[in-house]
Amino acid sequence: MAHHNTVFAQLLKFIPRHEFETLANRYHEGQKLRKMSRWSQFVALSLGQLAGRASLRDIVSNLSAQAAKLYHLGSAKVTRTTLARVNENQPYMLYEALFHKLLARCQGLAPRHGFRFKNKLYSLDATTIDLCLSVFPWARFRTTKGAVKVHVGLDHDGLLPSFVTVTDGKTHDVSVGRTLELPAESIVVMDRAYNDYSWFNALNDKGIFFVTRQKSNALYRVVERHKVLKHKGLTCDQTIVITGTNAGKCPIHLRRIGYRDPETGKHYVFLTNNFHLAAKTIADIYKARWQIELFFKCIKQNLKIKSFVGTSKNAVLTQIWIAMCAYLLLAWIKFSSRIDRSLQQMIRLLQLNLFERRDLLPLLRGDPLEPPDAPPQAQLRFL
Repeated sequence: MAHHNTVFAQLLKFIPRHEFETLANRYHEGQKLRKMSRWSQFVALSLGQLAGRASLRDIVSNLSAQAAKLYHLGSAKVTRTTLARVNENQPYMLYEALFHKLLARCQGLAPRHGFRFKNKLYSLDATTIDLCLSVFPWARFRTTKGAVKVHVGLDHDGLLPSFVTVTDGKTHDVSVGRTLELPAESIVVMDRAYNDYSWFNALNDKGIFFVTRQKSNALYRVVERHKVLKHKGLTCDQTIVITGTNAGKCPIHLRRIGYRDPETGKHYVFLTNNFHLAAKTIADIYKARWQIELFFKCIKQNLKIKSFVGTSKNAVLTQIWIAMCAYLLLAWIKFSSRIDRSLQQMIRLLQLNLFERRDLLPLLRGDPLEPPDAPPQAQLRFL
């Protein structure tokens, strides 16, 4: 049987070490690290993400148990106190920058979304991560609660988190949405938390299409009614203008589409500034927004972003950005090797085999395990 490094060592080799060290030198504060490097920090916290370790003690114990294999990881022995100090003091921006480098590599290989139109398609949403205010006093959200928010713009080409921002729990979703630099002609789909007529007008001025749900208390006037295919679940297709106090914020014509889901019977009303696509396609675009909910479910269930191994703001952000890097690393392997498994399935396989000496790609593809070499047969010798 061929000799292999551990699955974990093979996985980390997909990150060019020289690029990592360049970023580590750029995002460094204080004196030179003597007892551990930023790479050792990355190895330790990546192990925590992929193996589902719950604490620094758990991570260090796991690494100590595999001490003989640390050489192949390019890492040295780490202690809990040293790792905690580096997490608290060394800037998390290193891993934010690494995330963007990995994202650029993934975007070159990502498959296109499943729609026939050629426009880029993004879904916007945010997830709130609850924190204990007495342990994380910097993350005040409400009187007795703490929280941070992870805002994501999900690119439907490959389902990649192309825009990621971490804020305090008080920051409104649309405040982050306004800061995103979306390409012209792209389509952005979002829920009613992003309803802001002035922003809708700004997106239209930039040549960006949006699809969202209309609020039940919206005031509008119908300018024109269009025929709809009722057998496809469509109930209306109208050109409208906003009236009332919001009229001046969005003076453009909008398209209002009604759709009844044949499976659930629930009725939806969508708003968009796209008058070119079919009404049913607009409904399908909003239905595709569910992918961002599945993305949040995947990272919350399979990566460590709900419980943290440090209590400072820097330690929390470091852990979140390393989780995002782990997600992109697996996405890049999936795209480049054309692995027909979900990222969730890949993570679960890795959790069981991180320190096994197996070939990484056949493991993730589900190829059968190579049989061990047969021992030489004993020969009887007659005197």
